[in-house]
Amino acid sequence: MKNKSNLMLLSVLLGGLLFTFLFWEERLALNLLVYSIYLFVSTFINPDVVKSTKLKIYGLAHLLAAVLVVINNSDLSVATYYISLLLFIGFGHHQQIRTIFTAFLAAILQMLTAPFNAIKHLSQISIGNVSLKPVFTLIKYIFIPIIIVIIFSCLYAAASDVFAHYAEAILTSIGNFLDNVFHFFFKDLNFDRIIHFCFGLALTAGLLLTFFDKSLEKAELKCKEQLIRMRRSLGQKTIWYNVVETFTGNLLTRKMALKTEYIVGIISFAALNLLLLMLNTIDITTLWFGYEPSGNFSGELHQGTNSLIFSIVMAMAVILYYFRGNLNFYHKSKTLRLLAYTWMVQNFILIISVFIRDGYYIEFHGLTHKRIGVLVFATLCIIGLATVYFKVARQKTIFYLFKVNGNIWFALLLTFTLINWDVLIVKYNLNHVDAVAIDPYYLTSLSEKTLPILDKNRAKIHPSKNNDSEIAKVDQPEEALMRKLDQRIGYFKERYSQQSWLSWNLQDWNTAEYFGLNK
Repeated sequence: MKNKSNLMLLSVLLGGLLFTFLFWEERLALNLLVYSIYLFVSTFINPDVVKSTKLKIYGLAHLLAAVLVVINNSDLSVATYYISLLLFIGFGHHQQIRTIFTAFLAAILQMLTAPFNAIKHLSQISIGNVSLKPVFTLIKYIFIPIIIVIIFSCLYAAASDVFAHYAEAILTSIGNFLDNVFHFFFKDLNFDRIIHFCFGLALTAGLLLTFFDKSLEKAELKCKEQLIRMRRSLGQKTIWYNVVETFTGNLLTRKMALKTEYIVGIISFAALNLLLLMLNTIDITTLWFGYEPSGNFSGELHQGTNSLIFSIVMAMAVILYYFRGNLNFYHKSKTLRLLAYTWMVQNFILIISVFIRDGYYIEFHGLTHKRIGVLVFATLCIIGLATVYFKVARQKTIFYLFKVNGNIWFALLLTFTLINWDVLIVKYNLNHVDAVAIDPYYLTSLSEKTLPILDKNRAKIHPSKNNDSEIAKVDQPEEALMRKLDQRIGYFKERYSQQSWLSWNLQDWNTAEYFGLNK
């Protein structure tokens, strides 16, 4: 046990040193990949971690996300990196967890409890015959009251300006005193760098030291994927039953039989099918074939798309409500299932209408992140409907839906990260500049990886002559727009000349190569 603790504490110390070396005054790029490789190796040499197939899959997925940060260096790739890191850590230290949502929560919990985990490991170290456990037990007694005092001080400061003034003065005095003491003993060391190292130490400890409490893991193990018919006695009442009874009175105490719920479901799905049939008929006749934009075209499509997506999400929620329990086992539920399947098909048709609306939007107003987001969300709705169908047909639980959809969403997140969206948006809009009413200010506000494309197509960065849309009108002269582009290019050249190999990424290198900065 002592050797295990010493190994992990040494890994944490080296990780803190590596963190401050890699990330001090650097951009997130190649350094993330190096840090991830270190975490990957440290996790796999940890004797407490079971090297399962699931851990290897999520570990490789995290390394792929780190590589994509180096290749694409986009906000999406960085977000994917952090998500994949937390999932890798969550599954690594809690291998019986089955959903990415629980793994994400477990990783967050482990990060928050890093100080306690570190104290637990440090208390197991002995120097000769002297044990450090009493020392760290005393620290544990002091640490918790300090945290409580800090929390309540923040609350009191928010409630009283006078208290906040005195608290700020006290903290400033303490900070100045510690700064003077530090500089007196360590003149050649940077205090900010020490703080950065401590942060890296705490972060690495949170990622490598396993949280000793397994309550979250045990709670998830109680969740089942297959529905089981539950027979509840008349005298047995759940907490949810008591809460609803408070607001409904004797309406709930008049036993709502399964047959009654079945009839209510039949009426609800029949009415909803008729309602959605009217909407789909209108969309097919007016939107699918021979659509011509008129009036407030942009606002109409935007508002309609948002409403349709929300309705699809609500549709899945209604289906999950009716097929949440014993109605799945009712011997006359065939008609209800048929109506639910019909409504799923109609919602799939509704999703096609969403794709068509967004397609028209892109055709007339160009490609943007929000319009791509609509396509992504519509795709997720299709996947959600498919899994809801499988849940109803195979009598699965909602936990099953979370498990399957979570894995699919994460796989799609990695897939979408493979695409360089900013470059795709700029290339598409500039290649269709004669037909699309582009927004030049939006294009010139995208990431620096688009600068070479914008610089080569300066003549195209203006409103389309064939479109009088408000979004395509430039309020300032075209010269001002070119100055803005030149300023961004100048800023990139200055930044690139100052960064080290730790901030290297392929997109910056390509941009620098175009402007002749690589030597």
